[in-house]
Amino acid sequence: MPHDVSLISTIATGFGLALVMGLIATRLRMPPLVGYLMAGVVIGPTTPGFVADVHLASQLAEIGVMLLMFGVGLHFSVADLLAVRRIAIPGAIVQILVAVAMGAFTAHAWGWPWGGALVFGLCLSVASTVVLLRALEARGLIDSVNGRIAVGWLVVEDLVMVLVLVLLPAFAAMMQPGTAATSPQAPALWLTIALTLAKVMGFVATMLLVGRKVFPKVLWWVASSGSRELFTLCVVATAVGVAFGAAKLFDVSFALGAFFAGMMMQASQFSHRAADESLPLRDAFAVLFFVSVGMLFDPSVLWHAPGKLLLTVTIILVGKTLAAVALVLLFRYPLNTALTVGASLAQIGEFSFILAGLGVSLGLLHKEGQDLILAGALVSIAVNSALFGSLEPALNWIRERSELARRLEARDDPLAQLPTTVDPARLTGQVVLVGYGSIGKQIAERLQAEHVHFVVAEENRDTVDKLRQTHVAAVTGDLRDPATLIQAHIARAAALVITIPDSLLIRQLVDMTRELNASASILVHAASDEEAGLLRRDLGVETFVQEQALAQGMSQRVLVALDSGALPASHPDHSH
Repeated sequence: MPHDVSLISTIATGFGLALVMGLIATRLRMPPLVGYLMAGVVIGPTTPGFVADVHLASQLAEIGVMLLMFGVGLHFSVADLLAVRRIAIPGAIVQILVAVAMGAFTAHAWGWPWGGALVFGLCLSVASTVVLLRALEARGLIDSVNGRIAVGWLVVEDLVMVLVLVLLPAFAAMMQPGTAATSPQAPALWLTIALTLAKVMGFVATMLLVGRKVFPKVLWWVASSGSRELFTLCVVATAVGVAFGAAKLFDVSFALGAFFAGMMMQASQFSHRAADESLPLRDAFAVLFFVSVGMLFDPSVLWHAPGKLLLTVTIILVGKTLAAVALVLLFRYPLNTALTVGASLAQIGEFSFILAGLGVSLGLLHKEGQDLILAGALVSIAVNSALFGSLEPALNWIRERSELARRLEARDDPLAQLPTTVDPARLTGQVVLVGYGSIGKQIAERLQAEHVHFVVAEENRDTVDKLRQTHVAAVTGDLRDPATLIQAHIARAAALVITIPDSLLIRQLVDMTRELNASASILVHAASDEEAGLLRRDLGVETFVQEQALAQGMSQRVLVALDSGALPASHPDHSH
């Protein structure tokens, strides 16, 4: 052809091969991400056959990073993080320090300088948001207390890595072999670090003061045009434009700029639509990002350094998991929560790739280190799916054979029992309210207004702690365990109200309640009309659907407004 088509050939082969390899990975019960990475290996310069343009692929990967981090920012909720902050923040920070120490000391024992060893440890310390969210979604765990802890833990890890990406270039010169902080260049180095932090703070302040007000208004203005194309264009232009502008004006990473763009847009009433509209483009460029990462992988590390690869995988799968499990148990959470969080973190992904690439470009990390990280990611992501699948059988096996495991599963938690100060009169004929989400909170407020006694049963310990501080009777524990309902005094309750739309859990709770108190009325929040019908038929309980209740409430409000004359009533048109 008369003109260069390297961009088209790179995109075409990248997408096409990623589709084929992703389908193969799915058939093998592995995440498609493994297939995308393998597609990059196939079209990379270290394997025979067609070789895609690595330089163009790296630029496409940068767009993928921007859109990935923009998506993380769109879904980042400060409220969700604060709900599990007591375990997620200290747990994530300590786990990062443990993983960094294991990785850094191992790499230094191989003869690597401390700068490269530190970057290697950092790469092994952070798990993949994409892999975690997809694993939790596949098992319906995102809205569970275990899922919220795992996601909050990972959000803290992501925030720490964003800070590392910002500070690493400033510290790179100091971490070069033979360079000391006390050298004559040290004052200039610390001045550079201070200037870098000042620029970051200036960027953050600009986004909080200006972006928080401007972006939602711009999104609303574009949405009011009624054009779907313009709305999608606005979302993508904001993500890429802010990331590029942040890099040029404030010298911060594309990742940080895009992350804050998503955070600021999250404040808009159209944030969910923005996430939905940009999802196909984010997914497409995310595929190119993983393909470009695979292109950098040299398969020769598999036979040239098998011992190093084995140690790398062991740190990811065993070291990080054990550290996370131990930390969760230290915070007095049950064994199933500890194992779920541990399994969630037993892999590495996109941030590891970004950090490894930055380490290589700064001359800190050897190419061998990047290959080990990529190989470790491939193995850990492939194993992670099987690890999650074996979680429940393994937990049951451990419970049956270990007295210690049974004690850990039933922790001596002071929040699992009602305080002795609760008036016994409030524990007869009361309502047991299971779940304290948005619906449970509204029901509790209505019960309080009507002076009806109730006890909240909730898996989130932090929520129970806050409720007790406001003198609301509440207990925590595994809702599948009859002991939790027993502590809520279900045997003397007048009614059970279940606000968690989990069909299997609802059936278990209904069976336990009827075993303990056959006369209690049972009201259930169902996820859909179909599920409500099944629950009514199978269990004979009264069901409510959120959408149905919303429609009834709006209809009632319209009727009241019509009766009061606040809204004009429509009349049949008899003009023809």
